Amino acid sequence: MPTYTVTTEAGRLTPRQKTLIAQEITRIHKSVTGAQAYFTQVLFHDLPPGSHFVGGKPLQHDLIYVQGKIRAGRSPEQRQELLVQLTNALALAAGAAHNAIWASLVEIPCYQMIEFGHMLPQPGAEAEWFQGLPSVDRGLMERIGR
Repeated sequence: MPTYTVTTEAGRLTPRQKTLIAQEITRIHKSVTGAQAYFTQVLFHDLPPGSHFVGGKPLQHDLIYVQGKIRAGRSPEQRQELLVQLTNALALAAGAAHNAIWASLVEIPCYQMIEFGHMLPQPGAEAEWFQGLPSVDRGLMERIGR
């Protein structure tokens, strides 16, 4: 956690744009929340043409939708900062207008999430949690975070 899903029409984003977006989402989440990079995953969902509707009609304009599922416990200011920075970064990386970016966050309590085989800690308790993990799991996370 967090898991960010970026949804666009198939072919809208190049592999390079996807890489840049994933890097930016990871950087932004870490800078705003303080959570380590190894927690952040980014998934891309490419929709076939004719599969995205807005207002009950097929989408007729550029639209990139990102939904972040994050641990509950972040302040309203942190959540708003995440959304603003994500919107700006996605627009830049995708070469899109700001009005083409739609973003939302969904909070999930940490007691409803397991990652790397372990129940997640409350926001702010990551360091203590990390130190209590088996060394093999700490090593895996450190390699991912590099």
